[in-house]
Amino acid sequence: MSSEPIERRVAYIGDRLRGSRCTLCGKEYFKPRNHCGACGRKSYGMTEPIDFFYEEGTLEVCTYVKNPTNRFTKLGPYVYGIISFHNEEVRFPGRITDFAIADDLKIDLNSLEGRKVVPRFRRRHAVDSSGIVPTISLAFSFADGYYPFQEYRIVQPSKQYDKPGIVAYGAYSSKFRIKEGTIERSVPFIDEDSITAAVEAGKMALIHSGVDPISVAKVYVGSESNPYAVKPIASKVAQVLKLGEECQGEGVQCVDAVDTEFACKAATSMFKDAASLVYYPDLKGSYSMVIGTDNSQSAPRGEPGGELDLFVGYGSCAFMFGMHDVIAQFEGWSSITSDTPDFWRRDTQPYPSHGGRFTGEPAYFKHVTKAVQKLTSQLKLEPRDVDYFVAHQPNAVFPTRVAKALGFKEEQFLPGLQVAKFGNTYSGCSPIGLAAILDVAKPNERILVASYGSGAGSDAYSFITTNQLLDKRSRQKFTITYQAENKNISYVDYATYRRFKRGMRAD
Repeated sequence: MSSEPIERRVAYIGDRLRGSRCTLCGKEYFKPRNHCGACGRKSYGMTEPIDFFYEEGTLEVCTYVKNPTNRFTKLGPYVYGIISFHNEEVRFPGRITDFAIADDLKIDLNSLEGRKVVPRFRRRHAVDSSGIVPTISLAFSFADGYYPFQEYRIVQPSKQYDKPGIVAYGAYSSKFRIKEGTIERSVPFIDEDSITAAVEAGKMALIHSGVDPISVAKVYVGSESNPYAVKPIASKVAQVLKLGEECQGEGVQCVDAVDTEFACKAATSMFKDAASLVYYPDLKGSYSMVIGTDNSQSAPRGEPGGELDLFVGYGSCAFMFGMHDVIAQFEGWSSITSDTPDFWRRDTQPYPSHGGRFTGEPAYFKHVTKAVQKLTSQLKLEPRDVDYFVAHQPNAVFPTRVAKALGFKEEQFLPGLQVAKFGNTYSGCSPIGLAAILDVAKPNERILVASYGSGAGSDAYSFITTNQLLDKRSRQKFTITYQAENKNISYVDYATYRRFKRGMRAD
């Protein structure tokens, strides 16, 4: 079992790749320290903190670990090496993730050395079900592969709006996919879970926003695949992303970090709360972040509930709300709720159960339809007044059917229909659809979003895009289209898919 105090100390340094720089001579160190080895006694108290989480490094030398031992066995073969940053000013060890997965893979290590790499936040090693999940950012991907380097530059806001709205967004799905027929689904790598995906999506949203993370007052993380029954994952996201003011030396962030749960609308149900919060007079100028993240669950095929295994995916999507430099203004919302137990997972049970044919008419269709009808009635809208429509996507049939029943045409709903590319990412599903629309939308267009959560409920939202949508588009490389059509996608077979889904749990 992992020791919580040890994990806390390791995480505080390794999760954020923290280091120090001497203000006298400029020498840099990995791990915080209060003095410089070059300047000696006169440097005590003259160091400043730095971190490498948003930096691009270089793989200087590496080796191929074909047969890892002990807690690292589940990682399988992997490449490990020395990473340098800031023109070789500082070096530290790291694992190349998402790269070697086959025992018989032939690797030319010389071809890897010298390539640029990007820090990734991942699980560190296998742990049993009673231990603290060990995480670290000493894992790296090649910057010329699936996951590109993106500069994070803090930009001062230029315009304040009279209504709150979406300031930025970011999405993340794994490079690994399983393809069956015309359907592709994102598969988590062995060291990924809902926490790592949430951090990646939040990181993308911060890069897209240009906002200083110190200005984020609240973060909501919605998920139904939290690896803990009792322990938030929002606290880990807040610490890794440095959200809110950091109390130096005390290891705490001055930010409100909250987990939310309502099946697949665990994140979207917080959109209205996040928007309302930044409209509060004392918090104007602050931002809130909402993240939907899930490693969608299903039993193996052939077992009860295994039919869900045809559609489930893996991914996360994050949205930042604020009053400055808004890219999509909040126009209105409506919510519908009832006790309709169409899908559930009891405590201690590894896989969910569902109500079969009752998940359709009395659950998904009724709630989504009523939520949209209520919103359009409030705003006095007709289908022709909407440019894009996004519904929750448990499969490709349900959102298509409900969109047509509501009077929307294919050109309105097809751009947001992403389930055939990533699978049903649960809490990240309708947010990923919304992100896909924001990737291509023009200013002054109306986007209608209708989430759905089993149990049951639906939230419908209307957003109006602004001119700043185009201004910020150049900051974002890792778009939905980029992830869906990337040349570095790796397809796996069903056995590998199930092994990845099991993750780094100890046997």
